[in-house]
Amino acid sequence: MRLNTPQRLLNEHEVANSCSISVLTLRKWRSQKRGPQFVKIGALVRYRPEDVDAWIAEQKAQQDVALPEVER
Repeated sequence: MRLNTPQRLLNEHEVANSCSISVLTLRKWRSQKRGPQFVKIGALVRYRPEDVDAWIAEQKAQQDVALPEVER
């Protein structure tokens, strides 16, 4: 069985830095099932870049829905 893994996985420090949050916040969100999807490899936690991008896009979409339209 051959796996095709063309992209590298991100560690929690890389994801936290790219989102401008602390690693502790990312860990808290992970425990609360709030953050991006992650992959466990033994004791390691890794993130697929496309999962992080999708999660960020979801946050933007949720903000757009939550904001009331301003009447002009």
